[in-house]
Amino acid sequence: MGFGGRMSGRQEPVAGRDEIVHIGGYTAPSGGRGTGIVAARREPRTGELTSLGTVAVTDSPSFLARHPTRPVLYAVNELPEGRVSAWRVETDGDLASIGSWPTGGAEPCHLAVAPDGGHLFVANYGGGSVTMLPLDAEGVPGERTDVVEHQGHGADPERQERAHAHMVSPGPGASPLLAVDLGSDSIYRYDLDAATGRLVPRAPRVRTAAGVGPRHLARHPDGRRCYVSGELDGSVLAYELTDGTLHQRGRVDASDRAGHVQPSEIGIGPDGRFLYVANRGVGTVTVFALGAGLPELVAEVETGGEWPRHFALIGEHLYVADERADMVRTFRVDPATGVPVASGEPLPVASPTCVLP
Repeated sequence: MGFGGRMSGRQEPVAGRDEIVHIGGYTAPSGGRGTGIVAARREPRTGELTSLGTVAVTDSPSFLARHPTRPVLYAVNELPEGRVSAWRVETDGDLASIGSWPTGGAEPCHLAVAPDGGHLFVANYGGGSVTMLPLDAEGVPGERTDVVEHQGHGADPERQERAHAHMVSPGPGASPLLAVDLGSDSIYRYDLDAATGRLVPRAPRVRTAAGVGPRHLARHPDGRRCYVSGELDGSVLAYELTDGTLHQRGRVDASDRAGHVQPSEIGIGPDGRFLYVANRGVGTVTVFALGAGLPELVAEVETGGEWPRHFALIGEHLYVADERADMVRTFRVDPATGVPVASGEPLPVASPTCVLP
């Protein structure tokens, strides 16, 4: 029971060739201003993005993922009756619709493909559940084979009144699927039973301290360390992953700025030296050095907006999607210090919530 090969945390560019980036966001049904999935052309040397416009009109594609070997793009439709949609990706960035499938849970906010390309996993925030759909040899989803509902609640009566699955992270080899649940202050672990298409829980679930509100998780390239952003208490939690078991090593603050800090995306550079955390409310990205101990603060960089919802590391650049400022901003990352420096003008995009290489 496993999930296949290793996933790459950062996309490397093809030298001398422009690339296509897809950007997801919120549309009117979710209170957003977008119209669907936007494509942009990326110049690898400068990192500059040039908009190609909306390439898929779809409701609230708030998170995107790609198949590891097929030209297929997937998006959640974050709606009360949640769905997953899929498209074939053309060489010019256009998207040709494959279809749409119900997730069986409300407001899906995250999805990920198994490293071997055989299954698609979805976190249903409103439903507090995880959905699994099989993928055929061409990356086309089939009907869901499992929906696992999380139980419990947390200390915050408004945000943690029930379970709220926020991220799914399939691991390499026999490593379990990790499902981060903000509402129940938990990280659930599942194995895949390929014969039945079911998710088999590994007990017990991993509990954070009360009121952390774990949101997203980043796996270190060494396959051993994991880091989790705590949305409700402004934290970064460090874990050791041993034989599928998570052991917490400690906690650090995600930001040292005054104000209400809500960490969102968390990611690690390809060489494993630096950890990045986006902080909504104070509009920053924090850089930490990763060594044998807990993450050590290197710098905290202003993003030019208030609500950095997501970011992506692509080559030497960091792209930050600010949901409320209606922009994706480009930063060049100093390879020695890991610190991002703003570059060029932001790309205007309505209500962006995800940047996908």
